[in-house]
Amino acid sequence: MMADRFLLAVLVATVLLSARDASAQPADLGKYSNFTPFQEKWLTTEPRDPSLEWLIAYGGRLYDNWIEMVGRGAPRGNHPVYPRAGKQVGPSTWRCKECHGWDYNGKDGAYGNPANSHYTGIKGIRAFAGKDPKAVIEILRDKTHGLDDRMLPKYAAERLALFVARGQVKAEDYLKPDGSPNGDVNKGRAVFQTVCAVCHGYDGKSINFGSGNKPAYIGTVANGNFPELLHKARNGHPGAIMIPQIALEVQRIIDVAAYARHLPQK
Repeated sequence: MMADRFLLAVLVATVLLSARDASAQPADLGKYSNFTPFQEKWLTTEPRDPSLEWLIAYGGRLYDNWIEMVGRGAPRGNHPVYPRAGKQVGPSTWRCKECHGWDYNGKDGAYGNPANSHYTGIKGIRAFAGKDPKAVIEILRDKTHGLDDRMLPKYAAERLALFVARGQVKAEDYLKPDGSPNGDVNKGRAVFQTVCAVCHGYDGKSINFGSGNKPAYIGTVANGNFPELLHKARNGHPGAIMIPQIALEVQRIIDVAAYARHLPQK
């Protein structure tokens, strides 16, 4: 009986995915499903039939830190087109998010303030939402980005491009006028306590993103950088055991963010 219910759930999910995006039929995913020579630390294999959500979330982690994901070592020095006025140095200047932002708006978003330590004046990736991933790959390989196959192998370029084309969510669409997440705290509590707390703890303090002197927890991020929380909740964190919640409705993640704002910040 349980097996029948599971198969039925898979069938329903496939139908819903097909109805939502006719261009994302399973038959189209072969070109994005090359076996990865470098596996994430807690996994030894990949799905034989990767879902669109799995591939997009993988691409989202590449957007976060493709150097960590690919595992071929960090490039030397700053990225050639990283602005001299930028305040970051070394490998971090090669990360997609470092120029284009967690909100994907680049200079038109949170990183548009010259006082921001991540300011670069570089445009975001919004214009490529809904575009053909092949067009994104061409840009990744061009002279400006310079991410050739030695740095960003084919499978990684394809998945990163798929995220840019299919995985963007406008964080600003889910905010209240006061800038807080427009979510249901009680629904968010249910998800956090049954999913997120497994790693983060019920108080959100089991994992410290900061340091001993300046800790940063889920509550810290939820109150300080909502777009980052939304991105990582949907796609996971590179190199860490974190459940990507991209298969959930975006609103459920917004609910979690609304609840997380009530967790300890220090």
